Amino acid sequence: MLEVTPIRAFNDNYLWLFREAGSRDCGIVDPGDAEPVLQYLKEQNLNLAVIIITHHHGDHTGGISQLLENYNVPVYGPDSSNIPAVTHAVKEGSQINILGHNFEVLEIPGHTLDHIAYFGAAVENNTPVLFCGDTLFAGGCGRVFEGTFPMMHESLQKLARLPADTLVYCAHEYTLANLCFASAVTPDNKTLAERVALEKEKRSKDIPTVPTSIKAELETNPFLRCGEQEIIAAATEYCGRALHAPEEVFGAIRGWKDSF
Repeated sequence: MLEVTPIRAFNDNYLWLFREAGSRDCGIVDPGDAEPVLQYLKEQNLNLAVIIITHHHGDHTGGISQLLENYNVPVYGPDSSNIPAVTHAVKEGSQINILGHNFEVLEIPGHTLDHIAYFGAAVENNTPVLFCGDTLFAGGCGRVFEGTFPMMHESLQKLARLPADTLVYCAHEYTLANLCFASAVTPDNKTLAERVALEKEKRSKDIPTVPTSIKAELETNPFLRCGEQEIIAAATEYCGRALHAPEEVFGAIRGWKDSF
């Protein structure tokens, strides 16, 4: 069974450490800072065996070089000149086996053009897992820096089509701010209100609000629901003009969130 543990970095990053239960060998996702990773490995007597990268931003890649000074391991990531440390470039549809677990690579551009995700399907009693960097967040999505709104919308829809029980390991603790915005878009969503209360309780105890699930996001995340009338109406009111296509609605609410 795959075990996934958050290692906190910077103000709100989660660097995800994963391993087969009982094994000393482990992998790390998006190590923006090497020090907390090295400290955790030492404290838990673990051996770093692989690094996987979702995109090139420094808070996801900044610790790679220092980790490689201590561990000679493969680095999986997008084929991007922005990440020269990658030793195994992967792309849409790539099937890779990491620590005995099979992952499929999904290209999900928008936040950056080189952004990818790693999806591990359910095997026996395992729950599906998704390492999605800064594309899908709990209650929200990443800013569109390099891509376009339609591109980001399609990337999110690709993730929305994954199994509902998929555990979503995103890279930041942005949940309460995201849900505050979601509540402004859909103030009558009772499921969302219940989620806000639950996540506030977690944060009051310094418990991470992630992983989330695809099911929870489909019920409460406005960025995955741009074809639904409730979201269309809110976006139309905000823009003051009629919106129809889901990607138009996405662009409207992403712009709304940027200035929220």
